[in-house]
Amino acid sequence: MEEFEKETGEAPEGSERASSRELYEWLRSCVAAVLAIVVVFTFLVRMMGVEGPSMRQTLQAGDRLLVLNTPLVNEYRRGDIVIARKETFSEDPIVKRVIAVGGQTVDIDFSAGVVYVDGAALEEDYINDRTYLYEGTDFPLTVPEGSVFLMGDNRNMSTDSREPRIGTVDTRYLIGKAVFLLFPGPDSVTGKRDFSRIGFLSRD
Repeated sequence: MEEFEKETGEAPEGSERASSRELYEWLRSCVAAVLAIVVVFTFLVRMMGVEGPSMRQTLQAGDRLLVLNTPLVNEYRRGDIVIARKETFSEDPIVKRVIAVGGQTVDIDFSAGVVYVDGAALEEDYINDRTYLYEGTDFPLTVPEGSVFLMGDNRNMSTDSREPRIGTVDTRYLIGKAVFLLFPGPDSVTGKRDFSRIGFLSRD
């Protein structure tokens, strides 16, 4: 009888120890997961939102984007959608498309609405309208090395590198490259969200 009592008395204590170990392992896993998420979203990627109409129809106001941080981007190329900072224009980041990179020459025929890079007219299936809006920058313009020339896809409702306060943007002021549309914003006309738009963002 004494033996039985000892055995049955030890069982709850062993069960408590097992439960404590499980709780400890669960908490450790949670902490590790949180730390991993913090590292990923601090150094590798981040989520950013789109404001305004300057990138329609490619992007809508309210879209949430997954952005690859600049240290992970080998190089920026024409067609990339990027997030930039240009405090001479705004304290808030801006979302635009790379039209030309360092060493290339941009020219714009505003009467015909055509953009040229190194003398070749761009085929721009992504734009909302041709480029008629002149914002003050004189062309032709050669992009300095280490910089990019940016424009919005909604050309006549976009303030971008055509505006002298923005001009060409040093790549050190690029936060990163938008690579994936995570969550769509409401359509500017219907107010509905088109979830079929979720997916990778093409370069052109």
